[in-house]
Amino acid sequence: MKYHLLTLTPFLANLSPLQAQVAVSDAGRWNKEEVRNERPAVVTPPGHTTDAKPGAVPSDAIVFFDGRDLSKWKGRAKDGNDGANWQVKNGFMEVVRGTGSIQTRNQVEGDCQWHIEWCTPAEVKGNSQGRGNSGVFIGGYPEVQVLDSFKNDTYPDGQASSLYQKSVTLVNASRGPGKWQTYDVICIREKKGADGKVIQPGSITVLHNGIVTQFAVQEGGKAKSGGLSLQDHGNPVRFRNIWARKLVVPRTKLAGE
Repeated sequence: MKYHLLTLTPFLANLSPLQAQVAVSDAGRWNKEEVRNERPAVVTPPGHTTDAKPGAVPSDAIVFFDGRDLSKWKGRAKDGNDGANWQVKNGFMEVVRGTGSIQTRNQVEGDCQWHIEWCTPAEVKGNSQGRGNSGVFIGGYPEVQVLDSFKNDTYPDGQASSLYQKSVTLVNASRGPGKWQTYDVICIREKKGADGKVIQPGSITVLHNGIVTQFAVQEGGKAKSGGLSLQDHGNPVRFRNIWARKLVVPRTKLAGE
């Protein structure tokens, strides 16, 4: 059958060029001559993360922590020593109270995906913000809160995977104390047209343990690049398997470009 384009025009306007080309094919058949987009790159996906071990790293990832050392990290010491002074053991790094936050030595330019695995102490001490508190800071974006939010009441925009005091998490996807958890953070940087006007605002999306908890929140993203910082909030929170992927996000031509 033939599609009636007049009827479908509003629908097609919301599709990507690739989707639109497929939609107008006769009888639903795949017509390779109609699709002129380059084929996507092949990427080996990450392995499944368990409490026993982290998942494998994607083939196109930039690895920032593989469990061996902190050579790709630096601290903020006032004595001129910029080394990261957190403890590394058994494939993870652990906050050492009072040593300060640490950050990656290198930044990632443009749109990107960050993957961070973290674990709050198995022995529960404190409550609310005093229980397994840390934070993930990606350059130019609000803090993604790290907290033991498993059966631990606190203010909504301060629990795990909230954008701290900016955006409440959509759901509480927390695992229990001592369990490894994952953040996948999608950072879209602000885009400007030739006239200097913003044509696409920056945004951040967060998946906590595979569950979307922040979706395209328009906060931050004005900087063209950014590294990652981890917060020393005084609790012995652990981190492992930290990597980033650069993203090439296809989008239709927008006004001002």
